[in-house]
Amino acid sequence: MSDWLFDLGNSRFKAAPWQADGGIGQLLAWPHGADALVAGDASQGSLPRGRRAWVASVAAPALTLQLLSLLRERFDQVHVAESRAECAGVRVAYAQPQRLGVDRFLALLGARAMGGDVLVAGVGTALTIDLLGADGVHHGGRIAASPTLMRQALHQRAAQLPASGGSYREFADDTDDALASGCDGAAVALIERSLRQGQELLGRAPVLLLHGGGAPALQELLPQARAHPALVLEGLALWASVHGIA
Repeated sequence: MSDWLFDLGNSRFKAAPWQADGGIGQLLAWPHGADALVAGDASQGSLPRGRRAWVASVAAPALTLQLLSLLRERFDQVHVAESRAECAGVRVAYAQPQRLGVDRFLALLGARAMGGDVLVAGVGTALTIDLLGADGVHHGGRIAASPTLMRQALHQRAAQLPASGGSYREFADDTDDALASGCDGAAVALIERSLRQGQELLGRAPVLLLHGGGAPALQELLPQARAHPALVLEGLALWASVHGIA
């Protein structure tokens, strides 16, 4: 009977086994929707079963409840992570810690375990940026639309602007590339400004960590970044180790 970690975001549902040594196993992912979670697909298989499920969700309440119901059919125990003022060496900046998204909170726990000064950038439906000092103090962050959401919003207001496609160019000579360049470039510019401001605040240059489904598209534009696609699940494993029930 195994323990599993689950991350329900605004775009995808991810999972990984929580291994006995405290690490996480192979990352799995499904599209949203109860049917998809039950059936899985040919590459990922069906929703796993086990002893304990540890869950982080920033999805809509109705979808979160669907997920929890499915997991309670498959696991003996289901535990839901919550943002806290302090945990695993991290002290969050928010006066009301519950208002800090649990995905951002858990990413900070995962980043803290790596040590040093870190700027954490999550690229999903939203672009989130958080600064964490080597002492575990969270200095706050930013939330903006991700490049994908920017493209979707432009397409909704102006249907002639495609919601996807194009390649990054510093000065594009067609609309598709101009859209990709503008939206990806806006995200990169915000991350780069945050790096500069973080260095001024800390007196040292923070390491940039990228995670989330949209991170690979920005990696080439931010060559100094370290990719950590399972950062939220890594933080969830730490949360579970602190709040574990035998």
